[in-house]
Amino acid sequence: MDIETLTIKEARRALDAKEFTAHDLAAAFLARIEKKNAELNAFLEVFVDVLEQADAADARIQKGESTPLLGIPLAIKDNILIKGKRVSAASKILDGYVAPYSAHVIERLQAQGAVFLGRTNMDEFAMGGSTENSAFGRTKNPHDLARVPGGSSGGSAAALAAHLCLGALGTDTGGSIRQPAALCGIVGMKGTYGSVSRFGAIAMGSSLDQIGPFAHTVEDTQTIFDAIAGHDARDATSLPDKKAVDKKPKVIGVPRAFLSQGTDPDVLARFEESLALLSAAGYEVRNIELPAVPHSLAVYYIVMPAEASTNLARFDGVRFGLAVPGEHVLDTYKKTRGQGFGKEVRRRILIGTYVLSSGYVDAYYRKAEAVRALIKNDFARAFAEVDIIATPTSPTPAFKAGEKEDPLAMYAADIFTVPVNLAGIPGISVPMKTVLRDGNELPVGIQFMATHGNEQALFTVGAACEAVMR
Repeated sequence: MDIETLTIKEARRALDAKEFTAHDLAAAFLARIEKKNAELNAFLEVFVDVLEQADAADARIQKGESTPLLGIPLAIKDNILIKGKRVSAASKILDGYVAPYSAHVIERLQAQGAVFLGRTNMDEFAMGGSTENSAFGRTKNPHDLARVPGGSSGGSAAALAAHLCLGALGTDTGGSIRQPAALCGIVGMKGTYGSVSRFGAIAMGSSLDQIGPFAHTVEDTQTIFDAIAGHDARDATSLPDKKAVDKKPKVIGVPRAFLSQGTDPDVLARFEESLALLSAAGYEVRNIELPAVPHSLAVYYIVMPAEASTNLARFDGVRFGLAVPGEHVLDTYKKTRGQGFGKEVRRRILIGTYVLSSGYVDAYYRKAEAVRALIKNDFARAFAEVDIIATPTSPTPAFKAGEKEDPLAMYAADIFTVPVNLAGIPGISVPMKTVLRDGNELPVGIQFMATHGNEQALFTVGAACEAVMR
């Protein structure tokens, strides 16, 4: 087998045809991880029972079973719980913690017989856009080791881009699947808020977080999404199962006034070339206005820290994880959280606590929620006229490690992805060729957005984009 060209679809066909076994497939990826991971730091841990999982999949295949992901090797972001496995959210405060139960998405993948290779690196508690904020070292971009893979799901994205797995799971709070997918040249998507259960994912921003897939193709991405999506009674925000929308998208809306905000000229040129190819393939491309959407970054960086501050209050050195004894309870809290949390996590907790504090909650948090409602209304009006909205996924290709030391410069990289999470709509990033930086061809992505519950439109236009890019 050639794992550098293998897709989930082709692996499924070959496994069912007995051309190779799940054991062979898993062993091939383990060998590649052994060879490549040291320089990439994509995996924090490779599970010791990978071949046992593969053998169990082979036994099911021998009995004539076949599910889309039976025997398929996947990588799992280090904030998604697998019962009996360590999970740390790439933070010292959870180092050594073992999950007492499995996430809903893990249960669904295990039911299909997927093989979990290991847990991947990430920005601590998913706070970052570069995977430089991990307590266990940064992850490198396989296309240029001096550059970041994006974040916060950069470990999963880098692992897939380096062919260390056939698919991966990440979480997306403000673009943390789509942005690293674009920077690593793969496909990444988040569904409608509530389409995939958050049960068993370590929370950062509860009204924003969504688990989603990475894959090499749109078809493979849909295969993983279909496996993990569905109602879960344990998640109060989980949507009821309903028939997928099956309206073929025809009109693509482009908020061109919004695109001028810091987008590199060559990235914008690739975006326009992609739109021209889709137009030649039969799609109508239409300019639209999203007047409140340019405020998305300001809204996001109030709402998200507020929710993160609340969610991370549980890590106190008493119930689980790191405990640094102090002279009294408050001293224990201070020492544990001061030593256990990294700089970016502490920064966001401070911001979040401030905007929720008495005297400021009206001036900041409630005002941000009001503007969030305007952003949702912008999308609702736009989707009354168009089927899809398109933007670049990221305004730049992968940047060099350490290049964005200014937090505001790092936050600005999320300009095109955070509106999707604020509105709760689905979005997908698909590769759109490359741009040149320092003699290296670096991938960039195009982002498609659809109305609530219409993931199928994303898969349709995403596949069309793949076809015209060939």
